[in-house]
Amino acid sequence: MARTGRPRLRLLLLRYLVVALGYHKAYGSSAPKDRVVTVTEYQDAILTCKTPKQTPSSRLEWKKLGDDVSFVYYQQALKGDFKDRAEMRNFNIRIKNVTRNDAGKYRCEVSAPSEQGQNLEEDTVILEVLVAPAVPSCEVPTSALSGTVVELRCQDEEGNPAPEYTWFKDGVRLLGDAKPGLHNSNISYTVNTKSGTLQFNTVSKKDSGEYYCEARNSIGHRRCPGKRMQVETVNVSGIIAAVVGVAFAISLCGLGVCYAQRKGYFSKKNSFQKNSSAAQAPTMSENDFKHTKSFII
Repeated sequence: MARTGRPRLRLLLLRYLVVALGYHKAYGSSAPKDRVVTVTEYQDAILTCKTPKQTPSSRLEWKKLGDDVSFVYYQQALKGDFKDRAEMRNFNIRIKNVTRNDAGKYRCEVSAPSEQGQNLEEDTVILEVLVAPAVPSCEVPTSALSGTVVELRCQDEEGNPAPEYTWFKDGVRLLGDAKPGLHNSNISYTVNTKSGTLQFNTVSKKDSGEYYCEARNSIGHRRCPGKRMQVETVNVSGIIAAVVGVAFAISLCGLGVCYAQRKGYFSKKNSFQKNSSAAQAPTMSENDFKHTKSFII
């Protein structure tokens, strides 16, 4: 019994080992991530091609991936606008004066002859270009009514990484989130540094002033020209007086029309028009009748 049990135990252990190795091969290792090369705009960048086999007989190609794949280096020559601002260093590319349009994923392909035929190796690298913000677009209303909700907007479309926004009033920086308190009991606003909005929940007369916005990231910062916002108070008593005056005038007109109808002014006018039209109707004399009759004959 002991002898027959040992082979079975060995067989079970062998099966377990095979399953464990297969699981480790399938799930134990992850595919290598794409390498990222980060460079500031208008500086130089070097894209390296890391392949295990690089021989003098190897054929090298560089491509920029995307919706449309384009050649960067093909048949031992740089292509496109890379001709004048790039150079090859062995299998690597040095791009001079990098712009934001150069950002994207690149792939080098190295093919070399082998005993089994052509052996192809590939390597990918991502070029990330950091860009300073441009002058942001600022929306500041020229006038606003006191007690209403007012929102100022600031936006930049070019900065990478995405910039954060800061608002200034009359040259003084506004905090990210201010609520009524001891030091600012007459102002309540909210600044969203990510979206670039400055919102007044209840704008007041004291919020009048010159506003401008600054967009800033790790590369640089820019600001928009200042614009003045004037907050006007609502004259409630004047509005009420105007409404009452209009209502009074409409009432007088209505009473006047009713009085005229009761006195019959509108009926007399109609009868007068009928009489005048009847009086103006042409009459025919006896001589005209005879003349007409004779003419018919």
